[in-house]
Amino acid sequence: MVNHSMQSSAPRNTRRWLFGLLILLVIAALCWKFWPAGEAHKEGAEPKAAAGQTGRAGMARPGFGGAAGPIPVRVAPAIKGDFPLYYKALGTVTALNTINVRSRVGGELIKVNFEEGQMVKAGDLLAEIDPRPYQNALLQAEGTLLQNQAQLKNAQVDVERYRGLFKEDSIARQTLDTAEALVGQYQGTVKTNQAAVNDAKLNLEFTRIRAPIAGRLGLRQLDVGNLVAANDTAALVIITQTQPISVAFTLPENSLDTVLARYRSGAKLSVEAWDRGDVKLQATGVLQSLDNQIDITTGTLKFKARYENRDQSLFPNQFVNVRLLADTLKDVVLAPSAAIQFGTNGTFVYALDGDKKVKIRQLKIGASDGENTVVTEGLAAGDRVVLEGTDRLKEGSEVEVVNDSQEVPTTPTEHLQGKSSAAAPDATPSDKAKKGGA
Repeated sequence: MVNHSMQSSAPRNTRRWLFGLLILLVIAALCWKFWPAGEAHKEGAEPKAAAGQTGRAGMARPGFGGAAGPIPVRVAPAIKGDFPLYYKALGTVTALNTINVRSRVGGELIKVNFEEGQMVKAGDLLAEIDPRPYQNALLQAEGTLLQNQAQLKNAQVDVERYRGLFKEDSIARQTLDTAEALVGQYQGTVKTNQAAVNDAKLNLEFTRIRAPIAGRLGLRQLDVGNLVAANDTAALVIITQTQPISVAFTLPENSLDTVLARYRSGAKLSVEAWDRGDVKLQATGVLQSLDNQIDITTGTLKFKARYENRDQSLFPNQFVNVRLLADTLKDVVLAPSAAIQFGTNGTFVYALDGDKKVKIRQLKIGASDGENTVVTEGLAAGDRVVLEGTDRLKEGSEVEVVNDSQEVPTTPTEHLQGKSSAAAPDATPSDKAKKGGA
């Protein structure tokens, strides 16, 4: 009985094994049919790539190892032109004159003739002090003067009379001398009285407070009805001269040679004042003066530029970005700053060697404005340099120029003249790091 059951189970296990094998064969056939490599061979494609750089379809995988073909790059030519050499600094707008208007006499403030913030001219009436006490003082001084003038006149008549009598030998010499001395005494008294009258007139004039300079008024500090003391510590108002106006700034001592040489030669150096965001040009002036010593704590020298400020664009104590035009470099080679690379062997660019390959050019560079850089050695006008795509390049790499612009770019001078809000150049080369190495 046992033997019979074992004999019946053997054919069943054989059928199961054959059925599983059949399923595996079907799966293998399906995989072979729909595998991507099979499709590629079926279409006749024969892409091949180096080991470690192919996918399942045999196509090259970019970004790993060497490139499969020419590297696309964007290039631009080096040009020759004028380069304005600017020095940048942070400046503070400073008023040429700031006046605290105070009363020179005491009394009650009876009138204020100005509005806060208005522009005034020198001599404009600002306020009035009660003049009545000073009018009375003037009348008193004038009365005393008239009294002493009458006494002087009487003494002068007596002197003339005594001189005639002395000639006739009718009086003694002492009498004439006494009369003449009395005349001199009255003359001194009259002069003193005249000074008192003038002082009273001056005090009366001081009751009318006038603007000593032209400028803009600040906020009013005293109101009508207040008692004002002569030369009080509290100013009635503050006047700030805004036309013209100046900007104070400093430059490091290692940047002074060019500026001082031009300044001492009598050249009028242009100084631009840009807003705090360094976006908008607010005013253009000229370098007016400089300090007589370098600050040893900062290693800088103070300068002051002057602006007409007719449109009132500059405001006292305002912070501005100063751009001093120290010089203009004539007929220099300019390369796009985006093409300049910095490597272990120094500064270089990838320049086109023909139309299909690039070659490394070691450079010596000068000033830069962020867009263009002065090249003193290593490039000539017309040489095409790579702007984009440098991260995959090396000496002799094959390239494909995708947008080679043959138009000559604008020089920094033309760029600044054509767009007043353009960024002004720096005096030092750009410090932006570039990828790659020589």
